[in-house]
Amino acid sequence: MGPQLLTTIEQIANEKGIEKEIIIDALEQALISAYRRNVANPNENVKVEFDQVTGDIRVFALLEVVERLSHPEQQLSLEEAHEIDPNYELGDFHKEEVTPSDFGRVAAMTAKQVVTQKMREAERERIYNHFVDKEDEIMTGIVERFDPRNLYIGLENNIEAVLTPNEQMPNESYQIHDRIKVYVTKVDSTTKGSGAAIQVSRTHPGLLRRLFELEVPEIASGTVDVMSVSREAGDRSKIAVHSDIVDPVGACVGPKGQRVQTIVDELNGEKIDIVRWSNDPKEFVKNALSPAQVVDVYVNEPSKSTTVVVPDYQLSLAIGKRGQNARLAAKLTGWKIDIKSETDAESMDLYDTYAEKVEPEPENVHNEMEQTDSVDVTLEPTTVKEEE
Repeated sequence: MGPQLLTTIEQIANEKGIEKEIIIDALEQALISAYRRNVANPNENVKVEFDQVTGDIRVFALLEVVERLSHPEQQLSLEEAHEIDPNYELGDFHKEEVTPSDFGRVAAMTAKQVVTQKMREAERERIYNHFVDKEDEIMTGIVERFDPRNLYIGLENNIEAVLTPNEQMPNESYQIHDRIKVYVTKVDSTTKGSGAAIQVSRTHPGLLRRLFELEVPEIASGTVDVMSVSREAGDRSKIAVHSDIVDPVGACVGPKGQRVQTIVDELNGEKIDIVRWSNDPKEFVKNALSPAQVVDVYVNEPSKSTTVVVPDYQLSLAIGKRGQNARLAAKLTGWKIDIKSETDAESMDLYDTYAEKVEPEPENVHNEMEQTDSVDVTLEPTTVKEEE
């Protein structure tokens, strides 16, 4: 099997980009283990040599030249060594061939296992090297197959990624050959199998961020910064944007809402609130609670918490369905948010709790907010919903 094995190793090395010496070294180590397991004393010191010209495999016992024998299976006395070669000195090793007559069969089985293993490792390394720089990036893939739990998405170079149930959007159903955008969350080279495990997501907040980068040139160029994202995939998201140069909200919405509508369509109708970021927590929290109107925001810096007062008729809108609006606003801003109606605030003497309070204008505050929203969407967050 010598020439045939040599040809196989050279073919695999060329096709998979593996150095031939790596395969041969692994083969020699595997054959040592096979020899000890099937033929030799486990304590015997052996070496396997693979002839890279003929493909022949030979096994040698390595005997150390010593003054006195203490481990006969591993040693050779100096007197016996001099009978073989007068030039031997203490500490030298004598190679004695011990290749079994039927070792070719063992070598063939071992070689097949080693080559298969090296092919898997090379494929895993190739995939990892290609995709490791694509972590936290967005990619377009095609749904190729699925099992009772996972979807398998075909990416570039015929590589499959795994979309687990937790990373699938609850409002989506997938069919074979569907083309979808996914967010690469992890590339793992240690996973067992024929290739590196590429994990992707449709629910990760990073997907929303990358979609805005694709659709909004001002974000891609750095003119507009995405400061934070909070998301409940398939239902509603909030994204905070900032710019000292252009109107960040208007840039994200686009002409006639085309830019954000493209993202809404990609996310299968997920509602998106585009929020103007501010380094003033009062203003930021107020904006983050869109579409609800806010009377005032009281900030407790030590506890990083806020108490927000809203008109009575806006309380349910500010909190949102099952607390969603308040929850997303808290994630977006990084501040705890406690929402109170004006009636509750007055009954709790909330206005007297804080030493400093910004009084609203004496005119109708609610009407002023409505006029501001209708005149300039850049002054308040913009909510975009899928058209019915």
